[in-house]
Amino acid sequence: MGLALTGSGHFFKECLGLIRDLEHVDLFVSRAANEVLRMYKQELALPATARVFRDTTASSPPVGQFYYGGYHTLVVAPATSNTVAKCVVGISDTLTTNVFAQAGKCRVPTVVFACDTAPELETEAPKGLVKVYPRRIDLENTERLKRSRRPRSSKRSTN
Repeated sequence: MGLALTGSGHFFKECLGLIRDLEHVDLFVSRAANEVLRMYKQELALPATARVFRDTTASSPPVGQFYYGGYHTLVVAPATSNTVAKCVVGISDTLTTNVFAQAGKCRVPTVVFACDTAPELETEAPKGLVKVYPRRIDLENTERLKRSRRPRSSKRSTN
């Protein structure tokens, strides 16, 4: 399984807790996620079987495993509004958006836990809970991403 961690603080600690429980996971850590790890004073205490790939190269060589059946699933969690927007329009200029694109190209099922799902949310900031109000464009992009990832009908024309 592949899991991409972005720079969102929304349910960040909870996502880390889930990651720590996974036996075999390849964790893709974006540059922003590295910053959030420091801001939230969190460590990547992972099982010995986990592999960590950090966003340090322009070409994202770690995505090659998608071509060879290395992953049954990709999870992007938590996904920032920036990551969601890039995924919606097909921009793959970070490790996270690149693994998302490659998973799609290789037909690897993908789950995106988008942060902006309601007009008003309560989220944990480094110094405690705060209210956030996602912009209309953020909510629209979350909806667009949902629609774009649904399986399409496989009906064939009989003509």
